[in-house]
Amino acid sequence: MTASVRSSSRTSTRTRRPASAAGLTVAQGAALSVGAVLGTGVITLPALAAEVAGPASLVAWAALVLLSIPLASTFAALGARHPDGGGVSTYVRRAFGERAAGAVGWCFYFAVPVGAPPASMMAGGYVADVVGGGRVTTVAVGCALIVGTALMNLGGLRFSGRVQLGLATALALLMTATMAFALPHGSAESLTPFAPNGWGAVGTAAAVLVWGFAGWEAVASLAGDYRDPARDVPRATTIAVVVVGVLYLGLATTSVLVLGPATGRSQAPLSDLMAIALGEQARVVTAVVAVLLTVGAMNAYFAGGSRLGAALARDGALPGWLAKGDGAGEVPRRSIMVITVLSMLSVAASVALDLGLTPLMLLATGCFTLVYVLGTGAALRLLPRGTAGWWTALIAFASVVALLLVNGAHALWALGLVALSLAYQRFGRPGVPSTAP
Repeated sequence: MTASVRSSSRTSTRTRRPASAAGLTVAQGAALSVGAVLGTGVITLPALAAEVAGPASLVAWAALVLLSIPLASTFAALGARHPDGGGVSTYVRRAFGERAAGAVGWCFYFAVPVGAPPASMMAGGYVADVVGGGRVTTVAVGCALIVGTALMNLGGLRFSGRVQLGLATALALLMTATMAFALPHGSAESLTPFAPNGWGAVGTAAAVLVWGFAGWEAVASLAGDYRDPARDVPRATTIAVVVVGVLYLGLATTSVLVLGPATGRSQAPLSDLMAIALGEQARVVTAVVAVLLTVGAMNAYFAGGSRLGAALARDGALPGWLAKGDGAGEVPRRSIMVITVLSMLSVAASVALDLGLTPLMLLATGCFTLVYVLGTGAALRLLPRGTAGWWTALIAFASVVALLLVNGAHALWALGLVALSLAYQRFGRPGVPSTAP
């Protein structure tokens, strides 16, 4: 989960821009798109999906890879037609108006504090796998990463895009090496029984896996930075979909074939695979990679989410005190503190109720899925009806609506956020003039 979280923009370019010698190339754009999607989920999702659905989780992985094709293509079509840094928020505003755009912002903003705990505890699980301590170590490392990330943002520190892209590249190389060395140790016998928890569990597994595929909306946000958006965005997106699909599905298949039933019980599946292929010392390497990747992803979300919160407050979509004292170029300290406090409360609730990672992940993925529903719905209004792009958007829209439904009761969190956002914008601060650019 390393999708970009950007504040909204009020203008978009309707016409194709002239090609420019400056800006992103196809290769650079593809790499950034892969980095946006290939995130922390890969270090734990194979185990969580297998725990829910057993070997049948591979069907859920394949379904999400297939869903990525129309979903990414839809956002690529929007980005090529309307290259603008506001991304999904811009398209929803153009299609459905200001309040709908504010609701998208709420879904992003409040997904961060429920998404940060499972992300940080994923890394904590890898540390616990090396040093021991079980759940105590996992939770302690998770809390430390949340607090540390908040302190970095309060100090105005950020990892550069190159560093975060480098981490994603290192992870992709590590995944490839893991599959190459571990797959010879696999067995087809690990595929039986194929659906130990029934086929209905495949839908639940797919809802969990949205965590690992969140990020295709970043393609739309990056569109304005390409040399020739209309030509290059679709090409870069195609490359990214193929790379992400091969890596995700390959690692999930390797995990099930090599680890067998133990896949669902593993708190560090990537470490277990590396240990089988290269020896126990490989666990230290994967633990370090997991922590660095998680810090990079959380830093991006805290930085982007906190600024989004301040922007929403300035626009009247959130309480104004959240933006006070946070002028242009300043650190949105109040927004950071809100995200941090809510994140720690999420950790406390998870520990007190012994929830594990899956419920919080489903709450976060429900928010991302609803954003996709609104984004693809906007595409149906903005793209020319009857064209290939419009039909692709229709397929994507139907798919994400179905995915929201299989999210079950957890989707009520996202729908509740939308309802609260609309109510607040209607009754909470009426008549607040917008200060967005």
